[in-house]
Amino acid sequence: MVEPFEHLQSVVAFSVAGMSTMTVPPEPPHVLAVDDSIVDRAVISRLLRSSKYRVTMVDSGKRALEVLSLQDRNVHMIITDYCMPEMSGYDLLKRVKESAELREIPVVIMSSENSPTRIQMCLEEGAEEFLIKPVRSSDVSRLCSRLITR
Repeated sequence: MVEPFEHLQSVVAFSVAGMSTMTVPPEPPHVLAVDDSIVDRAVISRLLRSSKYRVTMVDSGKRALEVLSLQDRNVHMIITDYCMPEMSGYDLLKRVKESAELREIPVVIMSSENSPTRIQMCLEEGAEEFLIKPVRSSDVSRLCSRLITR
């Protein structure tokens, strides 16, 4: 009988009859995407999923913190809009980087405004990257290969 191993990067299962092995691929990296715009959420979700990433979409920084409190070990990257009501992406970034449990999760900020001051502020606070919208598939490929596979 094969036992399921959910938290291993790669699992080798042995069959009793022939001692053959099979490698079960690891689960795809999990990205938490945060944006108050339903259109932007759909775009980023499509881009991430087409790159074979598991995506959890939320519409606010507050909701993102709720998800992280439940699944903090399962999120490999956070990608968030900068400008959102209640809690900005910058505020979410600060909360993540202040948390001992979450600070190692890479955070990427997105914005439709190309403001050098805003970009610098986010990078100094610990953002791994600042993307100008619209986000393209090349942005997602570059980010995921650089940040998730470190």
